Amino acid sequence: MSATLEELRWRNLRTILALAALFMLPLAASFWLYYGAGWHPAATTNHGELIEPARSLPAEALPAADGMSVRNVFSKQWSLVYVGDGRCEAQCRHALYFMRQIRIELGSDMTRVKRVFLVTNDCCAREFLEREHAGLLVLDASGPQAAALLAQFPQGERADSLFIVDPLGNLLMRYDTRRNPRGLFEDLKKLLSLSHIG
Repeated sequence: MSATLEELRWRNLRTILALAALFMLPLAASFWLYYGAGWHPAATTNHGELIEPARSLPAEALPAADGMSVRNVFSKQWSLVYVGDGRCEAQCRHALYFMRQIRIELGSDMTRVKRVFLVTNDCCAREFLEREHAGLLVLDASGPQAAALLAQFPQGERADSLFIVDPLGNLLMRYDTRRNPRGLFEDLKKLLSLSHIG
């Protein structure tokens, strides 16, 4: 009888140890991989290219297409920004369309986002911009006063890029307009839902 009780205890102890190992081994392995081996998951949840570190944009006063001067362009609201030639040919038109549709798709949050076109030269295709992109803030960034501002925007493939700037004037992300616009929409929606500013 005592031998049977002893066997039963050992069997129960082995079962408990096996269950503990079943739960603890994956946890121990993940701690070892992360802290011991230095492995970190490569996947990110954002679709755009993070600009690291975020770049604080100078608050330069820039002339608008209508001749008025605009100061603190990137304050109070989130901004979708396109940087390009004012003649606004095929790549520009595609990027501005992309930007307009993303903002419309935001629905009730669209008032938290403004669209900005920083014109680097040949300002501007006014008739097209007024007809197709009402509400777009067109700023002449071709003068020397805009050099410091333009220097903050990555140079590569600007003609196919849109940028996100937060309400504090920080340049955060770049998007390739040749890709599916859904990624920009999802990232912007997430930023707006998490942000208590702008």
